[in-house]
Amino acid sequence: MTAVQMPVRVRGLLTEVGDLFVVALEGLRRSWAVRSWFWEYVEQCWFLAKVTSLPVILVALPLGATVALQVGQLAGQLGAQSATGGAVVVGLVREIAPIAAALIIAGAGGSAMAADMGARHIRDELSALEVMGVNPIHRLVTPRLWAAGTIGTLLASLVILSGAGGGFVFNVLLQDVTPGAYFDGALSLLQTSDLLVTLFKAFLFGLIAANVACYMGMTCAVSPVGVGRAVNRAIVVTFMLVFTLNYVITTIYFVAYPPRA
Repeated sequence: MTAVQMPVRVRGLLTEVGDLFVVALEGLRRSWAVRSWFWEYVEQCWFLAKVTSLPVILVALPLGATVALQVGQLAGQLGAQSATGGAVVVGLVREIAPIAAALIIAGAGGSAMAADMGARHIRDELSALEVMGVNPIHRLVTPRLWAAGTIGTLLASLVILSGAGGGFVFNVLLQDVTPGAYFDGALSLLQTSDLLVTLFKAFLFGLIAANVACYMGMTCAVSPVGVGRAVNRAIVVTFMLVFTLNYVITTIYFVAYPPRA
């Protein structure tokens, strides 16, 4: 019985992954027609900025302080407490910022997108758009993809600044490290490519969060329960994709650009 069910499950999983790629490619295919979706893009950017800015600051500030605490204690035991700032900022730039931005977008913005698309689906608004000759993916998904990518990039920058600020307060004011040593350690370890890859990952992860949310909402069961399950699935699938892609991109990047000694 298990041998009969496995191919069906695998086929269903592969079909869903293929549908996700189709929605993403179809949404990006008409990106050049900016006039048809620009104001929806602005509205979605404003909405995502409102619901994610404060949570990402509240997450990044204690996160930077916590990393500074843990790294500072270890560095103090090794007699290199001035290197704490470098470790905090490098960790924020390379790994923490894009992942934190993606998770906040998926949890705060992506859940709202999935619920909105699911509500449109059960009210047959998507079918009505198709009857009127309007592609719902071009009209609704495209601006959300670009909005999530844009806000994801901005949130990554906000995470870096907030986390570095939290680490600075803890490391400089409480651990008696000089401000010059705090920032000098970070600048000596970072490369321009680190920031570029981080911004790329933040944009890509934001796009993935919006794509998964829109797809789950557009294909949910036609009931309020179906919308709720679509929101839950969108968040879980986004988390899995983000962590997997982050590992792949980071591995390729470290092979191409080894960390500075």
